[in-house]
Amino acid sequence: MNNLETERLYLRSFEKTDGPALYDYLSDEEVVKYEPYKAFSMEEAEQEAIRRSGNPDFYAVCLKDGTLIGNVYFSKGAFDTWMIGYVFNRSFWGHGYASEGVQAVVQHAFTTLDAHRITALCNPENTASWQLMERIGMRREGTLKKNVFFWKDEQGNPIWQDTYEYGLLKEEYRV
Repeated sequence: MNNLETERLYLRSFEKTDGPALYDYLSDEEVVKYEPYKAFSMEEAEQEAIRRSGNPDFYAVCLKDGTLIGNVYFSKGAFDTWMIGYVFNRSFWGHGYASEGVQAVVQHAFTTLDAHRITALCNPENTASWQLMERIGMRREGTLKKNVFFWKDEQGNPIWQDTYEYGLLKEEYRV
């Protein structure tokens, strides 16, 4: 994994000692509201930091002073298509850090990794996420109706949710 740098951010591999910083945002129910997992305990966050430290699909997104404020997931699939996702500490929402970090990974993918296409998925209720995708030039390619569930109701029935699918081709990308 290549470390990436922007005007305000440094994106690096996770370190085994990043557990407390992961806990700062993955323990926040508002932050994980649309994720396929519940809020983390400190022990779970410490284990997740260890797991991510060996996983090249996760970038730890840090301010220039080293403060870990979020992560970008970026994984290669078939046909030179990459999937991107992101989660950021709520204390840093609204300052453009997520857009800046995601944009750095997208630029790296198209200029260095020779990616053909980048895709992303989000819950339609997650307005901030799909607005970020559109802001960086991704296009909404469709709405998948009731295609996924992460949780079940009291009777054990799946709680289905829709998904927006976004994409960006290399020839569409503008620095």
